[in-house]
Amino acid sequence: MGSENYLWVESYRPKTIDECILPDDLKASFKEFIENGSLPNLLLAGGPGIGKTTVARALCEELNVDYILVNGSEDGNIDTLRTKIRNYASTVSFSASDDAEFGKVIILDEADYLNPQSTQPALRGFIEEFSGNCRFILTCNFKNRIIEPLHSRCSLVEFKIAKKDKPKLASGFYNRVLKILDNENIKYKEKVIQQLVMKHFPDWRRVLNELQRYSIGGEIDEGLLTSVGEINLGKLVSALKDKKFTDMRGWVNQNLDNDPNTLFRSIYDGLYDHMEPSSIPQAVVTIAEYSYKSAFVADQEINLVACLTELMVECDWK
Repeated sequence: MGSENYLWVESYRPKTIDECILPDDLKASFKEFIENGSLPNLLLAGGPGIGKTTVARALCEELNVDYILVNGSEDGNIDTLRTKIRNYASTVSFSASDDAEFGKVIILDEADYLNPQSTQPALRGFIEEFSGNCRFILTCNFKNRIIEPLHSRCSLVEFKIAKKDKPKLASGFYNRVLKILDNENIKYKEKVIQQLVMKHFPDWRRVLNELQRYSIGGEIDEGLLTSVGEINLGKLVSALKDKKFTDMRGWVNQNLDNDPNTLFRSIYDGLYDHMEPSSIPQAVVTIAEYSYKSAFVADQEINLVACLTELMVECDWK
């Protein structure tokens, strides 16, 4: 099968907790669930690409229970969510034993994209209604975007990486990447792979996606570090300074494949270099507002363009 026909992040996704690249304390906690054959409702919180969904799926596989994965950013409409969950929860589980505490798991990915005024409260009701035969695993990038009633019904697990664990995890993922590249018959320079892993640590998904995209040329070389996934703020600043709306919108289109939070963070980090000091406080407030909205909006492009339009009109650039 050619590499253009499938995603490496799916093809090489770990199937067990042991295969997941995690701090020892986190791995021990998840393995305890498996050994005990029980699972509470979980809220897995941490940055993008760190392995939350992979862990959720691995738990279900090792516990040998049926599960469904619902994406909150795509299926966050309350009616869609209600229909999917109710239809799934009401059917019989064929894998669960008679004495099992539960037979099904509903993985709700990117739950922080669900509307906190309507959909999240409804989800609370689903957890209570189907507690007899279902467990819920919610994943989110930002735990503060999940309402308190959901926090109280789930055990929070934060995917935090201590400084002392970073070298071990980065090394483990680096070795995993080399095996993938060898399996795919892709030539590579080890120093480039090392730099890419450290550049995006601990976003494993982004590393694999960028490697696969660049590997179409047949070799991983230094060009990867500058040509893939880079956010060029210079062009954006020029467009904002000269009030060229079309150029700004073009920049947004070119960068939409980046995670919205990464884009907002990059713009925020560049304020001191590109903006007059008197405008920075207003810019911070504006960026914070639209960054928060990005978890709920239907169209990320419109949201980012609206944010940048405010910065263009209200702020002074160097």
